[in-house]
Order: sequence, then C-alpha cells, then structure tokens
Amino acid sequence: MLIGTAREIKTQEFRVALTPSGVAQLAQDGHHLLVEQGAGCGSGFSDDEYRRAGATIVERSTLFAEAELIVKVKEPLPTEYDLLRPGQILFTYLHLAPNRQLTELLLSRTVTAFAYETLERDGRTPLLEPMSEIAGRMAPLVGSWCLQRPKGGSGLLPCGVPGVAPARLLIIGAGVVGRSAARTGLGIGMETVVMNRGIDRLRELDHEYRGAVRTVLLSDTALDQELQRADLVVGALYATGGRTPVLIDREQLRRMRPGTVIVDVSIDQGGCSIASRPTTHDEPTFSEEGVIHYCVANMPGAYPRSSTLALTNATLPYIRQLARLGVDSAIGRSPELASALNIHQGRIIHPALASA
Repeated sequence: MLIGTAREIKTQEFRVALTPSGVAQLAQDGHHLLVEQGAGCGSGFSDDEYRRAGATIVERSTLFAEAELIVKVKEPLPTEYDLLRPGQILFTYLHLAPNRQLTELLLSRTVTAFAYETLERDGRTPLLEPMSEIAGRMAPLVGSWCLQRPKGGSGLLPCGVPGVAPARLLIIGAGVVGRSAARTGLGIGMETVVMNRGIDRLRELDHEYRGAVRTVLLSDTALDQELQRADLVVGALYATGGRTPVLIDREQLRRMRPGTVIVDVSIDQGGCSIASRPTTHDEPTFSEEGVIHYCVANMPGAYPRSSTLALTNATLPYIRQLARLGVDSAIGRSPELASALNIHQGRIIHPALASA
C-alpha cells in the first residue's frame, strides 16, 4: 500500500503520525512511504532520517494526490478538505461528534475514515490512552499557570505555603485523564478531589493513593457543591465516539468563585462546560462568567517529542494491520479496527457518531 504521512497544520501542532522507525517497519513490510517535507521537524525528526528509513519526501499536494492511506495526528482542517480524494483511507484522531462540517465532507468525498479515539479493545481505548495520559498530567500544570493573577486567575498558589492551604483541584471523571490529573495534582501538593458516576474507579483511586485523593460520587447536587469550592476544575469526561455530556451549566459558572480555572480536556468531544469552545496554544484561555476556561484541543502537541513517541508506539501495530489487509479484510478480521471505523462508502458506521 502507498502510505502518506502529512505535516500537521493545526496551530502549534508539532506531533507527527509516524516516526522514522515506524516508516522503516512499514517499508520492511513491503509498503511505499511518502512523508511530507518537514512533517517530523517539530518532533525532532529530520527529513534525512525519514529518507534513510525508506520514505520519499514530497510536497503536500503530491502526498494527498498519491497516497492510498493517509495517517495523521489531528483531523483535517478546512484548507485540507479539497485535498482528500474519493476512496482514500484516513487514519487519525477525528473527534467527529461535534464537527458536522468535517463529517459531511468525509461523507460526500466517500473517504474511509478510521478514528484513533474510537478504537476499542477489552473496553479500553488504547490509541487514545497515551494522549489522555499526557493531557491529564498536563492539566493541573497548565491550570496552575492559569491561576496566576496576571493570567486572570484567583492568584492562589496551587501548592500552598506554610500556614496557607493549597488550592483545591476538582477532577470530573476517573478515566485515564482523571487518574493522570490526580497523580500530578497530588504531586504538586494540591488538595485533590475526583468525581465519577461509577464507584469502582473511585474505589481503585482510594486504594491506590491510600485516601490522599478525596473521592465523590458524581451527582448534580454533589457537583454543584464541589464546583463552588474548587479553585481548579479538570474536565476529564469521554464518551466513545459521541459528544461529551455538558455537566457545568451557566448558573453553575455564575456560582463559582471569580478566577476559578476550568481545564476542559474533553473539548475534543465538545467539552463539559456550557461555555467551552476550542482554543489554541497561541490563545489558550478566555473568561466566561468570571471563570477562566483553558480549552486547547491539542494539549499533548505542546510536548511533541514525548507525544509522538507514545502515540506511534500505540498506533503502529494497527497501521501495519490496516495496510497489510486493506479496509474490507481489516474490518472483517479485526474487531478493534472495525470499532475505529467511523465513515465508509458515504455512510456513518459508528453508532455513537450517528447518534451525535
């Protein structure tokens, strides 16, 4: 198969979908590799490294015109829409539930679209987990930066000082993002609270941290109370293929203390605050009802070297499988790749996406 790796054009996105070692492995499998010029520079991989691994370095127009399978990190942006060809295969983070424009474009172009984030194995999302771990560990750090008064925050030092209590971190969701955020929050000395609808994950957190993390069963009443006490809120919810439920409404925002910060990691799927809208690393925050919202839709892109290595460790086996088998055989023989299929032959395949 002719496989293309495109350079990411999202604002301040420096990750790349394949490392030179990944290219070398696919070349050994017998595939032909095209890599867009400069695609790996932001992650520390030069064009020469890709050439030595067996890739041909090409311009963007050539890559999209010739590649049968395009692997990316982020969803195509409007300036890339016209480059997509009918019947082309796309494998990337798509997050289509809140993105009707891209969904309709992929349908009209009859692109076969596989999404990293909906691929499931044993009830887990293994291609989402590496980036969720990074975004979760980042969330208390970027939230702490936002708590500075010059950034619009309350001016509370997250870790506290002798005689002054630390800031309170509220994490909504106890999945991969939530657990990773709790680890960082505790590490920097914050009072850490995790809310979740299911008791089992809260029990695991309580056991793992020996009570250092306070766990609360998520309900409307409990959430309302915790939001009013929080200094930093991390939205760590995820609905596979669907839209994130909006749990923080406008009245709750108004009841929160001025200068409170929300880091909405779930923004890729729409966000958990009524006010959330995607932001960029260039302009990461905005204020709504006196609450600072950090809603960067590609948080791990700020640490591209670590993120690229972690991502390709997870995705490469599936890219190899898809390239070896082709679409029809892959979805017939691999339940995992079948779960990643969002759009095929002009139809929405994933039920949660169809519902959204």
